[in-house]
Amino acid sequence: MSVSIRHSAATTVRYPIWDPEAETRPRPELEALQLERLRELVSRLATVPFYRDQLTHRDIGPHSLRSPADIRKLPFTTKDDMRRQHPLGLLAVPRKALARIHGSSGTTGKPTFVAYTARDLETWSDLCARFLVSGGLAPEHTAQVAFGYGLFTGGFGLHYGIERVGATVIPAAAGNTRRQIEIMRDLDPEVLICTPSYALTIADTARELGMDPRALPIRIGHFGGEPWTEDMRREIEEQLDIDAYNNYGLSEVIGPGVSGECPARAGMHIQEDHFLVECLDPETLEPVAEGEPGELVITSLTREAMPMLRYRTRDIARLYREPCACGRTTTRMSRVAGRTDDMLIIRGVNVFPSQIEEALLRVEGTTPHYLIEVSRPSTLDEVHVKVEIHPEIFSDRMDRMQALCERISREIHTVAGIRAHVDLVEPRSIERFVGKAKRVLDKRDLTDQAL
Repeated sequence: MSVSIRHSAATTVRYPIWDPEAETRPRPELEALQLERLRELVSRLATVPFYRDQLTHRDIGPHSLRSPADIRKLPFTTKDDMRRQHPLGLLAVPRKALARIHGSSGTTGKPTFVAYTARDLETWSDLCARFLVSGGLAPEHTAQVAFGYGLFTGGFGLHYGIERVGATVIPAAAGNTRRQIEIMRDLDPEVLICTPSYALTIADTARELGMDPRALPIRIGHFGGEPWTEDMRREIEEQLDIDAYNNYGLSEVIGPGVSGECPARAGMHIQEDHFLVECLDPETLEPVAEGEPGELVITSLTREAMPMLRYRTRDIARLYREPCACGRTTTRMSRVAGRTDDMLIIRGVNVFPSQIEEALLRVEGTTPHYLIEVSRPSTLDEVHVKVEIHPEIFSDRMDRMQALCERISREIHTVAGIRAHVDLVEPRSIERFVGKAKRVLDKRDLTDQAL
């Protein structure tokens, strides 16, 4: 592990950087490398019938690309394309060259498979090592992985990234929260890796066991796998007394390792030597202005087994290119605000579940555990938000509870622009999830609406 020392006007701060050559490369050199790798990628995609047909139809080859911006000449790839090529129709190498196959579950419940060569796995481990080190992981640490192991990429990706750093791994896997806490108390891990919502479940369970969650040995958390807000970060850090870091990735591209935060926590650094990331208007598919929200479209430049060309992630985020205090030169992305396919349209207003979460956590006494129920009893949409509140907030005085409901409703209207009915529920009454939390129950029949 390498360490880069950066200087600010006020003080000298040590920022750990796993691969300084790659992560602090001057922008002109980085863009030249991206162009070289993009041309190589287009050449390799000639072995994949799906891509070869599209590139031939457009008369596009490596010679067509003069700068990374020319990626806009290339076709998109979507989740539906992957389903149509099921199971491994997008392979760019012979089947015998594969070292591992993972998968992610789609809306039909049928996995979408993603494949890796041995070199892909080396790259993946290194990319995870980058953001783990950036977020405080050191060789002397022990890290508890509370992600699922199996077809899901999260557990394995983080596991091998930890090992690459030289730290100790506890592969606790997902679920059995009391056992997770027992492991923490026995083995004293400094680092916890899971979804942000599961981190709060661990805190809740510790309190049920008569423990102060802040007394658990963990001091650093690396959280991903689902959208979460800055307010939720503060809640996690307060409840567990840790520093919480965000990271981003998706199975279709490689898994975790696409980007991650540095100590400045001013966005997640994209590993641009391996990924070319665009931010586009999801309707027009034209680039948005820097700092404006758009759909992330990712091209995997170096993946061997199953490279993705302009993969439409459906994730909404922002990109920032101004310099970062840590010294990295890579573009940063904001946290994911939501997904285009998770977005709710309520009486003509676009709403993401993360906006509801942000509003809830602005009101003292609420928790990040909530359920959004959408219905259409007649001609208009209605939204009910069930939200857990802290036990000490509960009161048998109806006027106090009503006032709290009204405060929450006003905050939802301020943040999300919709009117919602608020139902206060007791702690632990909303289902907990060890993986991605399910926040929305849409009871509307929208089959007659235009897509």
